Amino acid sequence: MPPSPLAREEYARHKQANVMLARVAGSLYWMSRYLERAENQARLIDVNLQLLLDFGHVTDEQLKAHWLPIVRSSGDEEQFFQLYTTADSESVMEFMTFRLENPNSLMSCISHARENARQVRDQISSEMWEVLNDAYHYIQGPSAKKVWHEGASAFYDEIKRFSHLFQGITVSTFSRSEGFEFIQFGKYLERADQITRLLDIKYHILLPNAADVGGAVDTAQWHAVLRSASALEAYRRYYVADVFYKKVVEFLIFDDSFPRTLRFCAEEMNHFIELITKTASEKEEIAPALERFEAFLGRLSTLHVEDVFSQGLHEFLDEAQVEIGNIGGHLYSTYMYFPPVDLQAEIRFHQQQEQQQQRQAA
Repeated sequence: MPPSPLAREEYARHKQANVMLARVAGSLYWMSRYLERAENQARLIDVNLQLLLDFGHVTDEQLKAHWLPIVRSSGDEEQFFQLYTTADSESVMEFMTFRLENPNSLMSCISHARENARQVRDQISSEMWEVLNDAYHYIQGPSAKKVWHEGASAFYDEIKRFSHLFQGITVSTFSRSEGFEFIQFGKYLERADQITRLLDIKYHILLPNAADVGGAVDTAQWHAVLRSASALEAYRRYYVADVFYKKVVEFLIFDDSFPRTLRFCAEEMNHFIELITKTASEKEEIAPALERFEAFLGRLSTLHVEDVFSQGLHEFLDEAQVEIGNIGGHLYSTYMYFPPVDLQAEIRFHQQQEQQQQRQAA
């Protein structure tokens, strides 16, 4: 006997509900990631600009060596050189701030964050929406470029302020539900990925000659790394002495109390994964990826900075990016991605299966 119209309707509702839940989770996740990315980009550009001003007069080649690593770190170098011929202060700052052709520019990130929030506007608080909407209209408005030209630091401070305001409002106005877990997981995944890229910019791409290690330029750059992570004051509480590259790397990778270190972010990711995967069947579905990520966490808790430099800092950071991307990809494909579904075709398929089973039983 074929399924009744009521049974088919119930199946369609169940399937559609799963798709809707996945879309809501995905939108909250990407909303959080894009805004966190915008804040990180704003801080990195601003600190890089201030560092350049501290150096005083620099040649064109030094300008290129100073700004190009920021473009490379986001993976957008090819796109950049389709639009510009030279990597200098003005071209890189414009590309990383206003160009929509760059998927990682501040304007792109804030636009994507707002669009994802718009799709789930009934799921977030009105205050969260207002902050994102204000940030979008600020960066899109005519006054943004005027502020940027007159004082870039004030402009980037405003972007950071929007992000901080959004995070505080989210903690204060969003129910501790699955949606909150996806928001927080996205934030810490993005933050963990960005701290590895930040360290790689300095150590692998801007690495000075051996004779320059510990010199004025090298020390100034490591100061900039800490400031780019808003970590200078926290670092000083642990290490009162001058900034030293191994201690900076040790702090930004292994410290378990500062909210922007690799270890802290990875542990928070693991915490929210446990909340998201509530049932045994859900844990089983991503068990291999979860075990692999927990093994990476175990390494973070036992390694020392000398072990990292023995392996190679660049190689270690590459490995960390792979592990972060792997667990993020598994969680996304399991909970946040549903391919387009033809419900009528699905219902017909299940009807045919049931009819075939009934014929076999007869």
